[in-house]
Amino acid sequence: MPGLRESEPVMAEDLEEQTNNWLTGWIPSWCPTSMSKLKAVETRILQCIKNRFSARYISLPDQNKIWTLTVSPGIQGKTPLVMVHGFGGGIGLWIQNLDSLSARRTLHAFDLLGFGRSSRPNFPSDPEGAEEQFVTSIEQWRQEMGINNMILLGHSLGGFLAASYSIKYPQRVKHLILVDPWGFPTLPTDPNQIRSPPRWVKALAAVLGHSNPLAVVRAAGPWGPGLVQRFRPDLKRKFEEFFEDDTIMQYIYHCNAQTPSGESAFKSMMERFGWAKRPMMSRIQEIPKELPITFIYGAETWIDSSTGEKVKQERPSSYVQSLAITGASHHVYADQPGIFNTAVEEICEAVD
Repeated sequence: MPGLRESEPVMAEDLEEQTNNWLTGWIPSWCPTSMSKLKAVETRILQCIKNRFSARYISLPDQNKIWTLTVSPGIQGKTPLVMVHGFGGGIGLWIQNLDSLSARRTLHAFDLLGFGRSSRPNFPSDPEGAEEQFVTSIEQWRQEMGINNMILLGHSLGGFLAASYSIKYPQRVKHLILVDPWGFPTLPTDPNQIRSPPRWVKALAAVLGHSNPLAVVRAAGPWGPGLVQRFRPDLKRKFEEFFEDDTIMQYIYHCNAQTPSGESAFKSMMERFGWAKRPMMSRIQEIPKELPITFIYGAETWIDSSTGEKVKQERPSSYVQSLAITGASHHVYADQPGIFNTAVEEICEAVD
């Protein structure tokens, strides 16, 4: 396939899938998913990339593997952009951003540990331990990639983890870009101050109770793909310029119908779906004042977008900007990809 190079041969990848069967053995045999199906639908998505790119596994010291996409224009000397997806996502959801954001610098995107095609290990059940394992895996990935420093961009859960990473390894981050970040504000004690989540979140909460957030997708077996489309019909519309069929919905389904490793870690970290047990707002001052931060929100997001302004007020001697993109909700990068790409490009160009 033009432009695509997988560093690991297919036979090695198939062998890895066989060794991981014990992780996925609990999934009912009638659940229509597998890592091979996830690979197939992701391959269709990556075929849309026009720039030169490669996709490969990066092995960590603990034998876990991080599935990594690198898109490079062949320009040297620019700080690379590293993109971290949100809950339930993967590298495929950046498809509308990859070519534009890699036009002048190397771009790396990876599946978080426990999500997408990356390894799905057990995480600690306490929120601090789960967060620490995510952050450690990102740092180990950086070391194995040989990246000295980066522009770090995270969406939703990825934004929370990018901020946590920047607290521990600030010397590796030149600019922190937080896109509709999850888990920043403290859960209000007054119910009237709680912003109402979207209907699909309420529906999941009503069905699942205390189960993993996406357990219903797996429990539904062959009806799982249909449930994804029922809960999130908006996601298909966001990508219709690239895919008129159900490619994106299939990708989301197969990303989340596997062993819920990262999903379980997220559940241990959350107070409710929209709040974290260890809110980032109470720790944001631990990021050195020299590290610039930009918040990018969708103007119609259900996330508390006032957080960016609050961080700006609490860090008066630091560079903090907060942008709201009109016509965008939580998935701002897919709702308004052109405007989003331009905003991120301007931030990146200001770094170098």
